[in-house]
Amino acid sequence: MGVAARLNAPRALLLWAALGAAAHIGPAPDPDDWWSYKDNLQGNFVPGPPFWGLVNAAWSLCAVGKRQSPVDVELKRVLYDPFLPPLRLSTGGEKLRGTLYNTGRHVSFLPAPRPVVNVSGGPLLYSHRLSELRLLFGARDGAGSEHQINHQGFSAEVQLIHFNQELYGNLSTASRGPNGLAILSLFVNVAGSSNPFLSRLLNRDTITRISYKNDAYFLQDLSLELLFPESFGFITYQGSLSTPPCSETVTWILIDRALNITSLQMHSLRLLSQNPPSQIFQSLSGNGRPLQPLAHRALRGNRDPRHPERRCRGPNYRLHVDGNPLGR
Repeated sequence: MGVAARLNAPRALLLWAALGAAAHIGPAPDPDDWWSYKDNLQGNFVPGPPFWGLVNAAWSLCAVGKRQSPVDVELKRVLYDPFLPPLRLSTGGEKLRGTLYNTGRHVSFLPAPRPVVNVSGGPLLYSHRLSELRLLFGARDGAGSEHQINHQGFSAEVQLIHFNQELYGNLSTASRGPNGLAILSLFVNVAGSSNPFLSRLLNRDTITRISYKNDAYFLQDLSLELLFPESFGFITYQGSLSTPPCSETVTWILIDRALNITSLQMHSLRLLSQNPPSQIFQSLSGNGRPLQPLAHRALRGNRDPRHPERRCRGPNYRLHVDGNPLGR
């Protein structure tokens, strides 16, 4: 049975009607970029998550894949793996620099070609190169992260997207191959204090430079290790990209200790527009894919869920930066 045949009749009729209308309104959209988190933008149909796998054959996994992301992590299903090594970050001892960018879908930080930032350890068998830092957030506190823990969401989620540089030459090629991608996710709450790395991205002078779609601002002298908690555990599973084409080549690593940003910083994020200044304001918030079934996939963690009261102590629960456990 084809993908379209699996739709109920009302959804199929809506899709075909929308596609027909889109075909008569202006130039044809770029098929590789014609998607959104909302089905209607500026009065025009743009495929939201329920339609991603139906409008482009290359995105079929979005509709029929069995290892899709994001997921709701039930801690009772996490298998304790005491042999998972600590996560390792390599920056060559240099500060990070790159471009903060409003893509119209996300707040994205694209690192410069140098220094090369790599992550390894944990469940990863290879070294993975950082390609993008992506920030997703909601219109209200407590909702905005793509992943959930025990049915509980967070105000935002920071995703560090890496590709396997030992097997592949770039992110695009790696997304189509086994062991291709690794995404580290850090959850974010709204509180009275702020993570020092996120403060550099979200201070008023910086965030107001990317108010509209395609706005960009160059940043330098960033210490990526400051993004991570001093100590933490992690949960890992095999999943997919949470955007088209939904390739099922991702090792997800979810950091189990949330970060903080202030309510003012969160408000500044919600004032970012997914449109250029010539169009009506629509907040960038709500830029996450709905939860997908975990099914029978394994969840592994480096903390014993039978003893959640135990604190993360020792070098296995610290980020190792350029060979040394991080300590602040």
